[in-house]
Amino acid sequence: MASLMENLVDVLDRECTMYENLLGLSSQKTSVIIEGNLEALAKITDEEQCVIGNIQSLEKKREEAMKDIANVLNKDVNSLKLTDLIEVLEKRPVDQKNLAVQRDRLVGVAGDVRRVNGQNQELLRSSLEMVQFEMNIIQASKRAPETANYSRALGTTGECLGYTSGGFDAKQ
Repeated sequence: MASLMENLVDVLDRECTMYENLLGLSSQKTSVIIEGNLEALAKITDEEQCVIGNIQSLEKKREEAMKDIANVLNKDVNSLKLTDLIEVLEKRPVDQKNLAVQRDRLVGVAGDVRRVNGQNQELLRSSLEMVQFEMNIIQASKRAPETANYSRALGTTGECLGYTSGGFDAKQ
């Protein structure tokens, strides 16, 4: 059981380190988004994908370690949580403490990653809205203003100044 616990604590430690790397990249991404540096944003996103791949690999190892521990404890692996495992280890205070420290570290850094990614998402949404606003201004400036010709329905006819649908007027 001791080696199983050491393996789990080691996997959690490595997973926390990967989340800390992800947090660093997400924090870098914030300033890059504000600057509008698309090249740097693409590079950071690629690096994030590598870190996420490592996290997914470690997550599988963590699930395997939990399965092994659940088998030894004769518990259902699907319902066994780290918190439950920490409680079970009350007679092994060193393992209990090591596991609790890693669980708290993982919860903290994962929360920080979610917070920073939420901020980045809002920044990206604002940037997109600004781009759409600017595109609307550009499109509106290229369109000629409508005439003041009114229809029988008391609305404008929608005709634009300087625009004829017939093309070239040979009479002029």
